[in-house]
Amino acid sequence: MDDDHSNGGFVETGKADRSVWLMKCPVVVAKSWKAQTASSSDPLPVAKVVLSLDPRKSDDPSSMQFTMEMAGSEIGNVPKIYDLNMFKDFVPMCVFSETTRGTLAMEGKIEHKFDMKPHEENLEEYGRLCRERTNKSMIKNRQIQVIDNDRGVHMRPMPGMVGLISSNSKDKKKTTPVKQPEVKRTRRDRGELEDIMFKLFERQPNWALKQLVQETDQPAQFLKEILNELCVYNKRGSNQGTYELKPEYKKSAEDTGAE
Repeated sequence: MDDDHSNGGFVETGKADRSVWLMKCPVVVAKSWKAQTASSSDPLPVAKVVLSLDPRKSDDPSSMQFTMEMAGSEIGNVPKIYDLNMFKDFVPMCVFSETTRGTLAMEGKIEHKFDMKPHEENLEEYGRLCRERTNKSMIKNRQIQVIDNDRGVHMRPMPGMVGLISSNSKDKKKTTPVKQPEVKRTRRDRGELEDIMFKLFERQPNWALKQLVQETDQPAQFLKEILNELCVYNKRGSNQGTYELKPEYKKSAEDTGAE
């Protein structure tokens, strides 16, 4: 245990040299794992990783193929097999946790980083799942409420409308509209937004960022994070300045649309 005076406490470093894997997984997989661990009192494996290696190229790291198989049979319609794309070129990172005593503990350093995507056997199933979730997210549950005895409170001009209303026609010509403040967009659930993005790219293959902001009503910076994961940006050519789906996601979207 090392004394860390900058934090005014201690950081446990007993596991500092342990190798840890960092994996980015789809939202449906994370929710499935969470549901399994919550419903079971005994900690059971939620998945297993299978490493395939060509013995003729054992010295070549690129010959290693990682796949993940979901454990358990009661995981709904979530695809069972996924590919794990391994990366070693990333900023060095470590994993920390908080102990029961309220101090920090170093759990290890990240050796490999993986991006998880559906296996080619599950592309059709995953595409169907994305389409179902997209259709559900597009349903708007709107309600109409009748307000009684409000005495015109809700009909009064808002602060941003001051200067737009005048008493006669001459004043209307002189009045300059007050610029309305920009609407603050609320972030959607990440999985829900991914489903909407797949649906939009089914409609047309190329989108500009400004168009997607208008279609999804999402903050541009948050939308860029999703686009960097799902799409490639065209810097030249006839589609310059637009995004299109990465090949693996484009194939899934095409198979889903063919149904």
